[in-house]
Amino acid sequence: MKLCYRGVSYEYTPPTLKITLGEVVGKYRGLDVRFAKAIRFAESRTLATMPMEQPSFELQYRGVPYTSGSKVAATQPAQVAASEPVSLPALDTTEKARTLMVKQSRGIKKRQQAMLSRLAMEVGLGSNVADYWNRIQGKIHPTFRISYDRSHVAFS
Repeated sequence: MKLCYRGVSYEYTPPTLKITLGEVVGKYRGLDVRFAKAIRFAESRTLATMPMEQPSFELQYRGVPYTSGSKVAATQPAQVAASEPVSLPALDTTEKARTLMVKQSRGIKKRQQAMLSRLAMEVGLGSNVADYWNRIQGKIHPTFRISYDRSHVAFS
């Protein structure tokens, strides 16, 4: 087969693989199919079916030299002694409810602080004025929690 790569023409003959019909028979869409199997090198010992030797190159990647086509011996990973699993105590319902409440309060405070900062910038006040209400009192305004919660649409 004649090929051309970047202006260089060359003749390429791909390595062939000798196959024989195997003993394995199967069915595909209702038809009998006999599967082919490749003849091993030891069985055939012909030049046409010999494995191709891959070229090896001395390469360098980001300053680290390596060789392509070379086989590297696999190293055994270090054996780590298995430790027994640690059992964590389960949280009771009141602790879960408290955690959820604290998490929601933090989210509301962050949203309030962002809204207050934006409003202070629009009015022309400094950013330190925007920190006043949340930072000193640390409370959530009672009307804010009632009107600013997850909507029923978020659960759908």
